[in-house]
Amino acid sequence: MKSICTSLAAFCLSGLSLVAGGQDGITDTLAFGNPDSEKTHAVTASLSDTSTGGLGEPMRVLNPKNPVSWDGGTVSFTMKVDGEKQNYFTARFWGGDRSVDRLFLYCEGKQIGYRHLGDIDDLDSPNGRAAYPGRWYYNTFPLPLAMTKDHAELHFEIRSSGRIWGYGTNFDQYQKPMTQATRGLYRVYTQTSGFFTPPVDEKQGEPPAKPPIRQAPGEEVLAQVESRVNSTIDGMLKDSRPLGQDKLWFLARAYHINWTSAYQNPAIIQKEIQGLDALFVAYQKDPMLAKDGPDIYNNGWFGVGPAAAAVLLLADPLKPVLDQEIAGAPGVTRRAGFAQMFVACRDQHRINRRQYTNQTMITDTYGIYIPNRAIALLDDKLALSEKDALHYLYEAVALQPWLGSDKDVPGMEKQKRTDWNLGDHYLQLTNKGLTKELGFVGYYGEVLDWVTAMYDATRPAPDQPGDEKIKAQLIRIAHGRAVFRAPGLDEEGNRAMLAETIVGWRDADHYPGDVVYAQRATWDSGTLGVAAATLDPTMIGYVQQMFDDHQFFAGVAESLQNKSLRVLAGLMEIPNQYYTLKSLPGEAARLPMSDGQPDFAFADEEDGVVAVKHGDERFYASLYWRARNAINFLARVHDTQPAFDRIAVVHQDEQFESSGLEYTRPDWINMAFGNGGIHYPGDLHSAHAGEKLPIAKIPAEIPFKPGNENPYAGRASFYQLRYGPYLVGMNASKDKTFQLSVPKEIEKAPDLISGKTIETNGSVSVAPESTVVLYLGQ
Repeated sequence: MKSICTSLAAFCLSGLSLVAGGQDGITDTLAFGNPDSEKTHAVTASLSDTSTGGLGEPMRVLNPKNPVSWDGGTVSFTMKVDGEKQNYFTARFWGGDRSVDRLFLYCEGKQIGYRHLGDIDDLDSPNGRAAYPGRWYYNTFPLPLAMTKDHAELHFEIRSSGRIWGYGTNFDQYQKPMTQATRGLYRVYTQTSGFFTPPVDEKQGEPPAKPPIRQAPGEEVLAQVESRVNSTIDGMLKDSRPLGQDKLWFLARAYHINWTSAYQNPAIIQKEIQGLDALFVAYQKDPMLAKDGPDIYNNGWFGVGPAAAAVLLLADPLKPVLDQEIAGAPGVTRRAGFAQMFVACRDQHRINRRQYTNQTMITDTYGIYIPNRAIALLDDKLALSEKDALHYLYEAVALQPWLGSDKDVPGMEKQKRTDWNLGDHYLQLTNKGLTKELGFVGYYGEVLDWVTAMYDATRPAPDQPGDEKIKAQLIRIAHGRAVFRAPGLDEEGNRAMLAETIVGWRDADHYPGDVVYAQRATWDSGTLGVAAATLDPTMIGYVQQMFDDHQFFAGVAESLQNKSLRVLAGLMEIPNQYYTLKSLPGEAARLPMSDGQPDFAFADEEDGVVAVKHGDERFYASLYWRARNAINFLARVHDTQPAFDRIAVVHQDEQFESSGLEYTRPDWINMAFGNGGIHYPGDLHSAHAGEKLPIAKIPAEIPFKPGNENPYAGRASFYQLRYGPYLVGMNASKDKTFQLSVPKEIEKAPDLISGKTIETNGSVSVAPESTVVLYLGQ
């Protein structure tokens, strides 16, 4: 190893204490709504009210403007800091408050953190739900050392704004107006430890003694699904116009479901022929429709793949008409025309593959593999071999290294592009079944619906088994996701398992997480797909746990509130899946984080993530945290206890092989990527601008320059995180052993990963691709 940097302190901060550490004292506390505390801290506010809130505690809210604007009220104050140490800022929120409007912290006029997917987040980004009912939650993040060094007091401001829609392409789409009051601001603190410990005299809430089990709805929602599906089918059949490919795909699936009015209905075939003919005529006029297919969401991901899926599903009833002329395209048979259109779709997507795991799964399945299967049906001389087509799916699901877009597709020479080069050995999944991008992926990592779709795509017919290797990967992914469901409450206060989203690098505005057991309900799939497709006993056990908690029908009812055809198509499989799974014998498996399950610890070194169940506490940490461009020495933590919840971004020690390059943080206040995203009005500046961060060594075969987003640039070889009683040492290297430093007074401690007590002697050896989680006690 040419050069090892051992910590942020060693890199640039002259030995100042930075890591999260133990229970350092609070430097200062401001109680909003308390006149004496507000006077002491020179509080001034605009568009703000004080009142009492959770547990009768005083609070202050920030209100919208009149007329409404994207921003709202503000509150300013001064607080003491320690000019010789790393300082943290913590805000206390009542877990029962609801809002969709956001809060941002400013220090000396500059914004702390980023508005969207930065390694330091905003102060509060609610989603309209109660985050932790009946109790407090605390949000902690570090203050820039350059601002606090040699200072005893700083001026702060909290500003409010409306919610953000991260996919917006202009300011009005992206930044929504602020229309209601924010969550209450109760207390804020400065301290010198990332592990915030509430004062012993601070009033805390009480966890529900025994959360009730939901009682309604019940099986009646399945009748509602069937009624809506059949009503939709009947409406499509009455429509004299050619149907778009989203509807063609919907009807083709319904043709095989025995309770639908489409089941083996000849009228479906006539609508399919009409719609497919019209799609080809449109393609003749605009060949790029093969890549950016019409009448489908995210059309560039699907092309005309849904139409190809419809042809495959209806292969037998369509056979008699394939050699007939396409209506509106004289001289072109359906066999020849459809094959031409699907070849164009397949080859466009071969040269335009997407790197992020969920995206490559979608495009490789619907843009490449399914069109190729349809081509083989129509004209096998134009089709890739099954082996050659299947390799795209194998790459997407990590059965083979992901090698990016094809560079030599005949006829595509003028359109081929240069990929983000990840080398020849990059796999889309970790060895433990998690999607692998820039760290642990929360909601976007819930790819079970897409991998099920991949498996289904390989079935010779809907009732026949598909590719066994993809099926095995599907089960592996499903088992890997299971540790990221933790006990919580649904919107009505009933017992539920919730998805862990706080430590997911692509998650925003998702606290608390959705109700999730075996798999997440998505736009395109219900919650039973994996268990029904695989009949894996563990997944069946998780589904039975959902049934026992009466959360299944509630999820279906919630999905029914969405009126899109996309969601309805995902619900169409639900009734048959439910009755099949409901009839199976009971399985013992329950989600590992569930109450009553044994304590355990899990780590995935490739994603840099840790999950721990320790008594009534659930501890999650992302050690490789949103380090897009360089080593940032930051970890994201979610520490849930019965009495309160802690969320934090904290400093940690990292050891890495240096590239000798540095990344300088730009003056961006919105996105921490994409040239800063959409720019905000006014003279706004980042408190982090100009900070220099080291870049880890990039593999020699990968083109790179400082500022590039790259999964190697910010990945350390070894992480050491101290967060309260937890001391984590994660060795992400393949061939080096590192030493985890342990306080000298700790002679031995239990390792929650191995379940063994370890003699420490000041340090513990951590082998390659392994993790130690020591519990040092309160």
